[in-house]
Amino acid sequence: MHRSHLVCSLLAAALLVSAADKRVLVYTRNYTPDGKGYVHENIASSVEAIRKMGRENGFEVDHSEDPAVFTPGNLAKYAALVFSNSNNEAFSDDAQRKAFEGYVKGGGGLVGIHSATGSERKWPEFWSLIGGKFLRHPKMQKFTIRVKDPTHPATRGLPATFEWEDECYYNEHINPAIQPLLVTDPAKLDDPRKAEYPGDRFGDSLPLAWFITEGGTRRFYTALGHKKEHYSDPLLYKQILGGILWATGGK
Repeated sequence: MHRSHLVCSLLAAALLVSAADKRVLVYTRNYTPDGKGYVHENIASSVEAIRKMGRENGFEVDHSEDPAVFTPGNLAKYAALVFSNSNNEAFSDDAQRKAFEGYVKGGGGLVGIHSATGSERKWPEFWSLIGGKFLRHPKMQKFTIRVKDPTHPATRGLPATFEWEDECYYNEHINPAIQPLLVTDPAKLDDPRKAEYPGDRFGDSLPLAWFITEGGTRRFYTALGHKKEHYSDPLLYKQILGGILWATGGK
């Protein structure tokens, strides 16, 4: 074989190996010392949906609930971390928190789904990295969602508005660097306490999904996804897939 052809063949093989080795970690830890934290029934469905995304789009998927995976060496294997319905204490010590923070600030992708903002409720740095901290939600109900930014891979192809039945999450300590993707009008929600929060803080555009590129990072979060069946619904499935592909640096 001519040397130039050999070099091209080796380069092509290397690129294929690189694509095949793209890997994400789906993390679903739900833990409180007293064992009273809420654990979502949707976790298995969310993990299987992301595994399906990986099979169809060329990335590998690992799943864990063990905080011991948060070491710099282990995290280096992953193109993105997906906190899928994690809740309460995500980590068991500060070394794990430091590894997580270093990974994200060092350019590793981060994706959060639904109750991910309920993780690490005592650690402000986590709230900042994921974009906010879960406060509460009104009762399950249908509400109208508007696409604020239709150009992002997570929202590209979604209808401009759509009806969705879910827990409408109110997040506080919102990172001012978030760029909203999906919003809803909180004034139209059935919630007798909405004057307390969110009140008029967000006008008619309460953020439900966003991305953050602060510091050269790629962070995506969606508050949707309480029900198991949501993870087979194209309106959420495509959104999560787009968020993961974007967070990993793909198209």
